[in-house]
Amino acid sequence: MSEKKARKSLSAFSILMLLLVAVALITWVIPGSEEAPMQHATLSMVAMAPYQGFADAIDVCVFVLVLGGFLGIVTKTGALDAGINALVKKLHGNELMLIPILMFIFSIGGTTYGMLEETTPFYLLLAATMVAAGFDSIVGAAVVLLGAGSGVLGSTVNPFAVGAAQDALTSVGVEVNNAIIIVLGAILWISSLLISIFFVMSYAKKVKADKGSTILSLQEQEDMKTNFIDKELKVDGTLTGNQKLVLILFAFTFVVMILSFIPWWGFGITVFDGWTSFLTGLSFGDWYFAEATTWFLIMSIVIGVAGKLSENEFVKTFIAGAADMMSVVLIIALARGISVLMMPVEDGGTGLQYWILVNAAAALKGMSAGIFAPLSYLLYCLLSFLIPSSSGLAGASMPIMGPLAAELGFSPEVMLMIFVAGNGLVNLFTPTCGAIMGGFEIAHIEYSTWLKFAMKIIATIAIVSVVILTAAMLIL
Repeated sequence: MSEKKARKSLSAFSILMLLLVAVALITWVIPGSEEAPMQHATLSMVAMAPYQGFADAIDVCVFVLVLGGFLGIVTKTGALDAGINALVKKLHGNELMLIPILMFIFSIGGTTYGMLEETTPFYLLLAATMVAAGFDSIVGAAVVLLGAGSGVLGSTVNPFAVGAAQDALTSVGVEVNNAIIIVLGAILWISSLLISIFFVMSYAKKVKADKGSTILSLQEQEDMKTNFIDKELKVDGTLTGNQKLVLILFAFTFVVMILSFIPWWGFGITVFDGWTSFLTGLSFGDWYFAEATTWFLIMSIVIGVAGKLSENEFVKTFIAGAADMMSVVLIIALARGISVLMMPVEDGGTGLQYWILVNAAAALKGMSAGIFAPLSYLLYCLLSFLIPSSSGLAGASMPIMGPLAAELGFSPEVMLMIFVAGNGLVNLFTPTCGAIMGGFEIAHIEYSTWLKFAMKIIATIAIVSVVILTAAMLIL
């Protein structure tokens, strides 16, 4: 048993490089057509893919680097470690309740604005919190990924999934009923969240009772001890006045980030219009990574002053924190490079993603609703593995799949939610999503360990989602 746990799996970098090569080889096997032209991946295209991925994801990469510096500053003050210990002491005996509360909060971010890349810093924070609470680091990762992921899977007003898909359908003359989308999204959201909470709490309870029942490998357990347990032993959980101020500012920073990303205009709310644009030029609801990066940089300075760090301490700590995130940035760039390689031929890619979509759509014609819905779901699972970006997948696929559903007499609203649910499911485990792989890197969890932990949860969510979507397709 010990020998098995000590075995080292491939790194995230190696997994992504192998996927990049595999995609390139596939383009040499599949023949293109006039409707879906294909370009064989050349050596230069493969070699340039990581760089082009970095250029394509530069906004996310800079955001992650500044987040690293921000977290480094907060950690340097000692407030984070002391705050975590104080929280755990206060919850003594009730630590398990942290899991459903936090997962529900993350899921709200997922269903409203598609919280994904923004979860990256929480992997570190939640891993440390859950280890201090007597669980292990994978519980922290699960709270973040399954919590936010359940919301994304059941998006109700998420502009990057639902909004992008609605725009794509409108562009080809297909109108949808928002009420149906919101209700169906809420059903998918709550059902997947409850499934996730049940499994995560069951595992956490088992680990707290018996540390030997952890799914982590020996190396991961050692990393957990070095990065989380040993660090926690250095603080007693007593908060100074300055540390309390730092924690208030820390919480305020994330509250503002969340408020700024939620698409308030979609709810007809205008209270943030105008006056909240003084800092970045854009009001809350219109912020994206450039504005969020600016906000975290400013708050790094504010927290550094509040924590009484000297100028030299601040600069060195911020740089060291950003440096800690370089592996995450490179993972994001490499993962995005795979998507770039599969872009349409006219955009410099191989056209693989469009070829799959066109041929799959043709194969689905003439099928009954009971078969069309689950097969469409499987198609979107495959496409989401190749194109993790929800807005990118919506723009590429919905002008084809939406009219196809309408032509066959099926609900375009259900078709839209099949896309959302399939994409959301795959983004719970796909290695082509840089934010996920980067989060695992921060939490010191191997990708193979996550698969071993999450596959039963993901399979259960998939089955329930297919039943809900198929029933909806038959009824509506």
